[in-house]
Amino acid sequence: MSEMAIDKGKLVEFTYSITDDRGAVVEQIDLPVNYIHGGDSGMYVKIENAIEGHKAGETVSVSLTPEDGFGMPDPKLIFTDDLDNVPKEFHHIGAEAEFKNDEGETKTFRVTEIKDGKFTMDGNHPLAGQTIEFSVNILQVREATEEELSGKIPTGQAVKNPSSKPPTIN
Repeated sequence: MSEMAIDKGKLVEFTYSITDDRGAVVEQIDLPVNYIHGGDSGMYVKIENAIEGHKAGETVSVSLTPEDGFGMPDPKLIFTDDLDNVPKEFHHIGAEAEFKNDEGETKTFRVTEIKDGKFTMDGNHPLAGQTIEFSVNILQVREATEEELSGKIPTGQAVKNPSSKPPTIN
């Protein structure tokens, strides 16, 4: 195991799990992911700060409030409509669709309720409004290569299979 501590410019490889405010595991990633510490990785600042100085083989748990994590639910991202107005593929709880706004930005919404011939879609993150526990298992810490630092070699989670992407609705 590497004795190198996590610091700016280091490539950190890890697995993680997220538990919700009831203690249920809502996400567990057992395939290693990586990022460059101290860069523009999209890593939550509170998590990045918590794991700084730690080494491979260590596990760090961080509690993220809604403000630190997935935010508070935005009521403007929830809407209800008649089931007849959407294709059958969206007639079940958990169905997802991407909607595009006037600026061309997409946002994923999921069906959260079906009742009395109506459906409700929610564009908030499923963990919005919750305090979550993020447990990071540090697997490897090493110097990032010049290619990794320049972005020529991508770091981060593996790209999802394009066929698993929700359909886009304009």
